[in-house]
Parts: sequence; C-alpha cells; structure tokens
Amino acid sequence: MTLVLPEAARDAIVAHAREGAPEEVVGVLAGDRGADRSVVARTLRADNAADTPGTRYEIAPGEELELLERVDEAGQDVVGFYHSHPHGPLAPSAIDARRAAWRGYSYLIVSLADAEPEVGSWRWTGEAFRAERVAFR
Repeated sequence: MTLVLPEAARDAIVAHAREGAPEEVVGVLAGDRGADRSVVARTLRADNAADTPGTRYEIAPGEELELLERVDEAGQDVVGFYHSHPHGPLAPSAIDARRAAWRGYSYLIVSLADAEPEVGSWRWTGEAFRAERVAFR
C-alpha cells in the first residue's frame, strides 16, 4: 500500500502541526483513494475538538460533515485523515487505534518529537493499523 503525498501537502501538514503545537492538530486528506495506492490532492484543516487536545484529536461531527461535503463537491475522495504528535513518536498510539473508524483509509501522522518533522502513514484494517509507504512527489 502506498500513499502518494505531494511536497506541498506535506509542507502544509507540517506547518499546521507546528502552528498548533503543543496541541495535536487534525485534518482531512482529499484526492483519489485506491485499495493499494491513494493520491493526496489537497489537505483540509479541521479544529481539534478533543477534550484533551494535547494528547488526542477529534473533529466535531458538524465540521466533519462540512469537510466531507467539500471533498465530495470537488469531485474528490476522502483518502484519510492526518494528525500530529507534537511530542510523541511517529507511530499510531493506543488511543489512535481505539478511535479509528474508517476501515481501509489512511491515517497520516506527523511527529515533531525531533528537530526535523517526520511523516508516516498507516491504513486502518478495522482491527489494527498497517504501515503504508509514503511516496513524496
């Protein structure tokens, strides 16, 4: 499985993560979704509505619906979601796994734990996260 991520989208996600730190940020990945290969065309920022945004993320239902409608109106697919780990590792947490709901979709994480941000992505199988290759272009 591969997630194709344009450098401009990567830069936008990293900028969002840096602006939101020390809290986690969240957004939607839009583009062309496939079973083995998805291509991100754009990112849509969301407000983090979690009770404890320093350690988890959540998109409010009303905002999520609005963002999904914007993706649909643009003729794109929801490819997945992104969020940040301002101080944590580049890996989905146990909380991320408990809250994952979109089977077969990409969950991209940007970690700011090191001086240089790291980006990784995983697909949710319904039971666990499976790492996917991120191809920058």
